[in-house]
Amino acid sequence: MWKSLALFLFLVTPALAQENPTAYEALRVVGTQLGRGALNHIVSITGVAGDPQPQKWKIILEDPRVRGRVREVQVADGRIASERTPDRSVAGSTEGATIDSARLNLDSNGAYAVASHTAEVSHTRFATVSYTLRTDERGEPIWIVTLTNKSSRPVGTIYIGANRGTVTRTEGMFAGASMEDVETDYGREEGGGIIGNVKGRIRNAFHRTQEEARHTFDRVQRSFSDFINRE
Repeated sequence: MWKSLALFLFLVTPALAQENPTAYEALRVVGTQLGRGALNHIVSITGVAGDPQPQKWKIILEDPRVRGRVREVQVADGRIASERTPDRSVAGSTEGATIDSARLNLDSNGAYAVASHTAEVSHTRFATVSYTLRTDERGEPIWIVTLTNKSSRPVGTIYIGANRGTVTRTEGMFAGASMEDVETDYGREEGGGIIGNVKGRIRNAFHRTQEEARHTFDRVQRSFSDFINRE
């Protein structure tokens, strides 16, 4: 009897331990069910309360045929679980805002690796992770990773380039200073500015984080083109 129970646990444990899908895997579902052409019209992809990956992904697609010019699909359990036209259009025009998937080199699990290392360096403790992939003001794909505590309150946000894995900005981390604060204070006299006497230490920690993020990216980078075209 005990041998049978042990065999049963051995067989079911891998299935129970399966991780939630990554963003790339969710996009593969979209390409399979809606056609590969849909992948040329992605405006954003969002997942919340990841541990570390979310249970479902919300994907906004540009679609000039519908009201608001966008369509929303949710992917869960390896399929499109729902599809709708939002009552309100996505903030800002979607024209030129679609993601160039050929420039994607960082899946959501890679974004998590970079973000969690950044959190460790800045001594930020978190429980869950939320993700948004969209374009920045230059049209480049960027991950916005928000870390939340056990009470679901944000404790930090990291902006990570999805093409080269560069940490371009942080919020709520490094003693509450954003990257803009650090760079603005760079040329001020020691002891001045919002960071005060510890600004040099914070600035050095941020730049060290950027350098270490590049090394992390080298380990976790993953081309979406290679991923979607593999057998």
